[in-house]
Amino acid sequence: MDLITIVSIVIGTLLWVLVATLAFTAAMRSKALFREGAWEGARDFVVLIPRVLIGVIGSGYIAAVMPQDLITTWIGPGSGVLGIMIAALFGAATPGGAVVGFAVGAAALKGGAGAPQVIAYTTAWSLYTIQRLINWEIHMMAPRVVWLRAAVSIPLPILAGIAAMLIGKP
Repeated sequence: MDLITIVSIVIGTLLWVLVATLAFTAAMRSKALFREGAWEGARDFVVLIPRVLIGVIGSGYIAAVMPQDLITTWIGPGSGVLGIMIAALFGAATPGGAVVGFAVGAAALKGGAGAPQVIAYTTAWSLYTIQRLINWEIHMMAPRVVWLRAAVSIPLPILAGIAAMLIGKP
């Protein structure tokens, strides 16, 4: 067994232990709370699994459809800092949740993108997807705080990509 498999098993086991502990805690408080938690979890599972499947399968199609020569030229391993900046810009512009963001990143890797560029893409997507800033954050927090958070986050995807480039191929 390789290290990734072992880590995956350990993390999966820890998550199941956490779920069991939470379920036990809810059951000790009340049976209604336990049932409500199980119902909410099952409902979320049913809603999310099709999206995850579509995202994972879709990433394979995105990789097949993406023009590999453009990917390699603009965000390939040899594209350097310019490729990192382009990837960060696309990461910020990618709407949607984790299924979309990570599926596009995985598809880009399959299509010939460099790891530092994909790291910049996913970091930008995680930190400041423009659609999420406008639709969610501004409505929940003071706009000044949101824009300040976004502004100080701007260099982070680029720095993450450059750091990945300097450290080596992940």
